[in-house]
Amino acid sequence: MDELQQAQALYDILIEFAVAYSFQIVGGLFILFVGWWLAGKIGNVVENLMIGRNIDITLSRFTGGACKILILALVVIIALGNIGISVTPLIAAIGAVGLGAGLAIQGMLANYAAGFTIIITRPFVLGDTIQVRGVSGVVDKVMLPYTILIDEDNVQIQIPNKLIVGEILHNSAEQMLIELEVGVAYHSDVNQVTALIENAIAKVDGVDSTKKPAVGVDNFGDSSINFGVRVWALTTRHYEVRYALNNAIFAALKNDSIEIPFPQREVKMR
Repeated sequence: MDELQQAQALYDILIEFAVAYSFQIVGGLFILFVGWWLAGKIGNVVENLMIGRNIDITLSRFTGGACKILILALVVIIALGNIGISVTPLIAAIGAVGLGAGLAIQGMLANYAAGFTIIITRPFVLGDTIQVRGVSGVVDKVMLPYTILIDEDNVQIQIPNKLIVGEILHNSAEQMLIELEVGVAYHSDVNQVTALIENAIAKVDGVDSTKKPAVGVDNFGDSSINFGVRVWALTTRHYEVRYALNNAIFAALKNDSIEIPFPQREVKMR
């Protein structure tokens, strides 16, 4: 009998709650569904509008997602208030939990803060070639916690954003500088060698034609005049072009009988 009475009391409470708050619950659910749909639409509109104005796609996606989350947060607060649930204690509890979680995952939060800085300041965009902490590659994705680069071997390199912000960053857009050095004998004609190297470079596929290659005497070695060569090529073909340049320059010097000396040391015995 006691169990039946308890069940009847619980049933009465549920019926009373349903009668008293049914319209508020339905209204809260309606507000939540409509707000969810509206937040997605507004987020997409903001993102497409920014992309249509040629704003960086990473910043566009971040702004669209932030708008969606902000609207959803407002909708949840309105829906809970409509049901009759006070959100003030909930916000206080979330704040306390957030403080403890923040202390526990401060390293992860540092990555997110750095990612936010990268997205806002945009020191690089998708497709740029960057070099940081001895790692280089083409920027494929910029996320809040990390940035993904792709090198010439199609290997994905994931770098935590906190290791990028505040570091010395090299950004060469879509290309990378190739620097070479070749030594010739001291009796060689400098102008002739310069012309031979420039002609050899012009025949190599993949060298950027909009930037004139730099060729000239770099230094004077013990056994040779050392020429420096600086050209630009796509990052995705860096080593391919580098090896082709070495082959072309070597073949050009050999065909014109330009001597490439090797170090020699003369020892005299008395």
